[in-house]
Amino acid sequence: MPFTPFHMGPGAAIKAITGGYFSLTVFGFAQIIIDIEPLIRILRHDSVLHGVTHTYIGAFIIGLFSLFAGKALFQCLFRGWNALLNYKYLRWLQVNSNISWLASATGAFIGTFSHVFLDSIMHSDVQPFFPFTLHNGMLHFMSDGWLYLLCGILGIFGLMVIRVVGLWNKWAIEIN
Repeated sequence: MPFTPFHMGPGAAIKAITGGYFSLTVFGFAQIIIDIEPLIRILRHDSVLHGVTHTYIGAFIIGLFSLFAGKALFQCLFRGWNALLNYKYLRWLQVNSNISWLASATGAFIGTFSHVFLDSIMHSDVQPFFPFTLHNGMLHFMSDGWLYLLCGILGIFGLMVIRVVGLWNKWAIEIN
C-alpha cells in the first residue's frame, strides 16, 4: 500500500469499536515509523523495498518503540493543543490529553502487526515470518483493488461511528 493512509482505515474501524481502549494516534504513529524503511529504500532506488521492518519480529520491535515514544509524544502534543484552545469559544475543540498504557499498547501493536499483515497481501517482497521462513502465504490472498476498497470502507465506517459517538457524547472529540 502506498504508505499510511490506507492502513488508517482499519485503525479507524478498530477505534470506533473499542473506544478508549485503543489509541488511533499511536496506531498512526506506528504506521509512519514502520514505513520509514521502505521510504528510505525508495529514495535509494533499492530493488527490495520491504525488509526487516515488515516482518512480525520487526513489527514487535517497532511496536515497543511506538508504545513508549507515541504515548509520550502525543500526550505532550495534546496538552499543548489544549493550552492553545483554552479560550471560551474554542474549548469544544480540546481533546483528552491522557492516553492509557492499554490504549497505547493496543494502538502500537495492532498498528504494526496489521501493517505487516496488509502489506503481506499485496507486496511480493514482504517476508512476514523471516528468519523462520521466506514464504509469504498471504501474497495475493485478495486483489489490490479489493484490499484498497476494504481499507477505504473500514475507514469511512470508523470515522462515521466515531463522529456519531462524539455527537452523542456532547460533541466530545475522542481521537486519541
